[in-house]
Amino acid sequence: MTIDEYAAWAATIAKVDEHPTNERLSYLGLGLAGEAGEVAEHIKKLLRDDWLDKAGLVEELGDVVYYWACLCAATGQQPSALLDASAAKIKRRISEAASR
Repeated sequence: MTIDEYAAWAATIAKVDEHPTNERLSYLGLGLAGEAGEVAEHIKKLLRDDWLDKAGLVEELGDVVYYWACLCAATGQQPSALLDASAAKIKRRISEAASR
C-alpha cells in the first residue's frame, strides 16, 4: 500500500469528505497532537528509565501517521506530494547551512 492509498483508506475510516467541517478538522488535528504527545511520552520514559518500549513507540507512530494521513485527505493534499515538498525544504536548509 502506498502512502496515498493509505490516506484514501484512512479518510474513509475517519469519514473525511471533500469539505470537512471545522469540527472534523479540529478533531483530526487534536488527534494528531495527542498521538504525538504519546510518542513524546515514550521518549520521556526512555530518558527517565534508560529503556525504550519500541513496540509501544512504533504503535504510537502508526497512530500519528493515521491522523496525519487523514488531515492530508481533509485538506485535499496527496501525502506523497507533501513528503516530496518536505524533503526539498530540508535539502534547501542543509544546502543553505553548508554555504554559510
